[in-house]
Amino acid sequence: MEQRISFITLGVADVARSRQFYEVLGWTALPQSNPTVAFFQCGGIVFALFGREALAEDAKVAAYGEGFSGVALAHNVREKSEVDEVLAEAEAAGGRIMRPGGDAFWGGYTGYFADPDNNLWEVAWNPDGIIGEDGSFHFSAG
Repeated sequence: MEQRISFITLGVADVARSRQFYEVLGWTALPQSNPTVAFFQCGGIVFALFGREALAEDAKVAAYGEGFSGVALAHNVREKSEVDEVLAEAEAAGGRIMRPGGDAFWGGYTGYFADPDNNLWEVAWNPDGIIGEDGSFHFSAG
């Protein structure tokens, strides 16, 4: 298996509502999107929103569990000040701030929000990271 992730798919309660949340944040859905699934190109990865029950049925697993799912998505930014800006955008779009921006134990600055389906997003500035023109994250040499 090649070391690659092609898609990240979130199971959501309402695809239209979730699509609107990300579009309000400035994301553009791909033309392949339809009422049952929304696709967003994110650098070299496609981010997808799919009905939670339909996704669970497709994977042959239970649609609902309890508590923290053990997964957090991350959106890294170029400047420290952007963390608080993105958190404010997420809250204005209907997200919930789970942890306001603050200094991180690893030397960066980070905060968390939950989207309308309680998917956890970290917004982070990493002083040891470089964000490419295509939005890809790379650790700086050193």
